[in-house]
Amino acid sequence: MFLYIIKRLYQMIPILLGITFLSFLIIQMAPGDYLDQLKMNPQISEKTLKQLEETYGLNQPILVQYFKWLINAIKFDLGYSFSYNMPVLDLIKDRIGNTLFLSITSGVLAWLLAVPLGVLAAVKQNSIIDKAVQVFSFTFMSLPGFFLAFILLFFSVKTGILPTGGAVSPNYDQMSLFEKILDRLWHVSLPAFVLAITSLAGLVRLVRSAMIESLQSEYVMFARSKGLKEKDIILKHALRNALNPFITILGFEIASLLSGAALIEIIVNWPGMGMLMLDAVLSQDLYLVMGGLYIGAIMLIIGNLIADILLAKLDPRIRMREVEGILK
Repeated sequence: MFLYIIKRLYQMIPILLGITFLSFLIIQMAPGDYLDQLKMNPQISEKTLKQLEETYGLNQPILVQYFKWLINAIKFDLGYSFSYNMPVLDLIKDRIGNTLFLSITSGVLAWLLAVPLGVLAAVKQNSIIDKAVQVFSFTFMSLPGFFLAFILLFFSVKTGILPTGGAVSPNYDQMSLFEKILDRLWHVSLPAFVLAITSLAGLVRLVRSAMIESLQSEYVMFARSKGLKEKDIILKHALRNALNPFITILGFEIASLLSGAALIEIIVNWPGMGMLMLDAVLSQDLYLVMGGLYIGAIMLIIGNLIADILLAKLDPRIRMREVEGILK
C-alpha cells in the first residue's frame, strides 16, 4: 500500500504544476493589474508605484514571476495580498475551515441519503417508490444549484427559520461546547442542504443503476440459490460490489463540491473561500488568487488520493496490479 500511495503522489506532481502554471498565465493575460487601480489615485506618486511594482515583482517576465512564486509556494509562502496587505496564507487560514466544513457536511449528507435511496429504488424497481425517487432525482438534477439557493434564501428571509449569513451567531463565544456545535450546524444548514441536494440527485441515479446491475449478477443468483437471507444478499454482496465504482468518483465529487461551494457561499454570504476568491479576482489580487487556487488544487489532489486508497483497499486486485507495475 505504501508503494501505491507513493506512486499516486508522484503522478499528481505534474497535475499540480499544470494547474498552477495555466492559472498564472490566464490571470496575467487579463488586462491591467492591481496597481492600475492605484494609478487613478492622484495622491500616489509614480515613484511609489514603481517601488510597489519592484516589491511585488510585477516588472519581471511572467515565467520568472511564476517560478519565483512556485518556489515560495512549495514552502507554503504564498506571498502578500495586494488589497488586504497581509500574508495570503493568513487570509486563507481564516476561510478554508469554513469551506471545508461546508463541503464535508454537504458531502456526508448527500452520500448518507443517496445510498439508501438508490438501494431502495433498485430493490423496489418499477414500483411507486422507485418512480418517486426517479422523479426526485430528475427534478433536482435539472434545477441549478444557485437557483435553489436563491429560493431557500428568500424563504429563510421571509420566515426566519434558517440563518441568512455568517458561520456563527453573535453570542457564539458565550455558548457551551454542545451549543457551539448546534449553532454551527444551524448556520451551515442552508448552503449544505443546497450542495447536498444537487449532488444527491445524480448520485441516487448512479447507485440505483449499479445496484440493479449487481442484483442481476451471477454471484447474487448463486447466493440466493444457497438460501441466504435477502437482507444479507443486498447489504453484504450486492451493495459492496455496487459501491466500488462510486469510490472512483469520490475525488470528482470533492472537486464538484468545492467548486459548487464557492458559488453558493457568495449567494448565501457564507464566510468561506468563495467570497475571498471573488474579491481577489475583482481586485486583480494576483497572489491571493494564486494562493486560493494552489490550496484548492492540493485539496482536490488529496481528495483523489483518498478515493484511490479506498478503492485499492476495497479491491485488492487494483492494489496488486499497481504494485506489480512499480516493481517492473
